[in-house]
This record gives sequence, structure tokens and C-alpha cells, in this order.
Amino acid sequence: MKSLIRVRIGTNDANYGKNLVDGSKILKLFKDAAAEILIKHDGDEGLFRAYDNIEFLAPVYAGDYIEVSGELISFGTTSRKMNFEARKVIQSVSGINNSSGEVLLRPIVVCKASGTCVVPKDKQKNR
Repeated sequence: MKSLIRVRIGTNDANYGKNLVDGSKILKLFKDAAAEILIKHDGDEGLFRAYDNIEFLAPVYAGDYIEVSGELISFGTTSRKMNFEARKVIQSVSGINNSSGEVLLRPIVVCKASGTCVVPKDKQKNR
């Protein structure tokens, strides 16, 4: 079971100089992907319990387009193990004008993570 989300990162998401975006924005997108997977699987968005691993691999800037994928890789009675990846598919380009962008022929992986979510038994559609 998978999820795919694509969003444009706005200037309101930039917290640092040169419009650099905080990594927590990517983690929020992973949470959204997890909620979609849990709704598809269990009929409830569940709760994110913990990340097992997070790797921030490249910077994200305001104006970039990020594609986030999530995949359910295993599940128990209430736990759901997932993998996530965020890729930059369009990047903002400075110096030309303030609204320039470039479609990347090869997306740049900006973050990878794995984590566990929980859906209580009484919230699962297939109890």
C-alpha cells in the first residue's frame, strides 16, 4: 500500500536565510503520507508513534516542488511499519527573476525515513 503527495514549498515554510526550509516540513509531509496509507488500510489515520531512522540528504528551499512517497512495508495487530522518501522534482532558480524554476531531469532525494504508526484495534475498519 502506497501514498504519493506532491507539493510546492511556499515562502511561509522558509525559516532560515536564503529561503532554506526546516526539515520538520518534510516530516509533516511524511505524516500526511502515513495518514493516507492508514486510512486506506484501516479506515483511520492512526497515530505516528516513532521514527526509526531519518536522513536529511539535501536542502529544500521555498519555491521547490517536493514529491513524497510512503509505503506500508509490514503490519502487526495495531502497528504499521512504513518507509518514506522525499524528492525535489522542481527547484526554484535565483538570479533570473523571483519566480523562475527548473524541472529536474533526475529528482534529488532530499530525505529518507522509516517509522511506525499505530491504529488502535477499536478504530480499525476490519476489526
